[in-house]
Amino acid sequence: MSHPDAVIHDRATGVAADTVAKHAEAQPLVFYAGWFCPFVQRSWIALEEKGVPYQYKEVNPYKKEPHFLAINPKGLVPSAEVHGKALYESLVLNEFFEDFFPDAPKLLPEDPVEKARARIWIDYIAKTIVPAFMRLVMAQDPAEQSKLLNDYYDALKKYAEQIAPGGPYFLGPKFSLVDATIAPWVVRDYIITEHRGYTRSAAGEAWEKYSQAIETRDSIVNTASEKQYYAQIYARYLKNEAMSEFAKALRQGKSF
Repeated sequence: MSHPDAVIHDRATGVAADTVAKHAEAQPLVFYAGWFCPFVQRSWIALEEKGVPYQYKEVNPYKKEPHFLAINPKGLVPSAEVHGKALYESLVLNEFFEDFFPDAPKLLPEDPVEKARARIWIDYIAKTIVPAFMRLVMAQDPAEQSKLLNDYYDALKKYAEQIAPGGPYFLGPKFSLVDATIAPWVVRDYIITEHRGYTRSAAGEAWEKYSQAIETRDSIVNTASEKQYYAQIYARYLKNEAMSEFAKALRQGKSF
């Protein structure tokens, strides 16, 4: 029996399709991706920011083919294959790219204190902001939706308080892995605007300005497909019918 989430458009579209086409040739680093996945996008953004060679390979993680399972036993995207070795987990991959491409633009600060601080806020995004966003998307009861919307605003305000004065990015003028980590949920916030009453302005001026800077960044624009192709996927989340590993973990009150 096929996975209920397996029926999706089979490739990136729009500007993202152009980015895929530029990375079709074989390279030492193979990036296994699903165009629709926000976890993929955060690592894809990092690759594009670094401007390094990689081969993009589209996979449907809900159709677990043998070679892909060999690359990632969890059968999840993103994954990478480097010199015949498998790597996975988006935040691990982003740090790996920093080490594997030492001459490429750095996305973490050189200063150890600032680097540690960046990692603290990456962890906050992963453990607080992303789950809060998805719980809001999946909530069905109006009263629960209202509570979760306020929880999401609180999480965003706490983050926005830490944005460097003058921005436009979290650490200041330079884009970093902190920004790459949160960006996919910034560009998907139209979903909760249309269906859950969210507005950026309600999270404060700092968040609103930051969001605008993020959504117009080239690496983010160039890794986003056309909105209509996301609709089928998020319709299942909005009905709390999605069966992704992330959705199942949230229902069980677990982190992902």
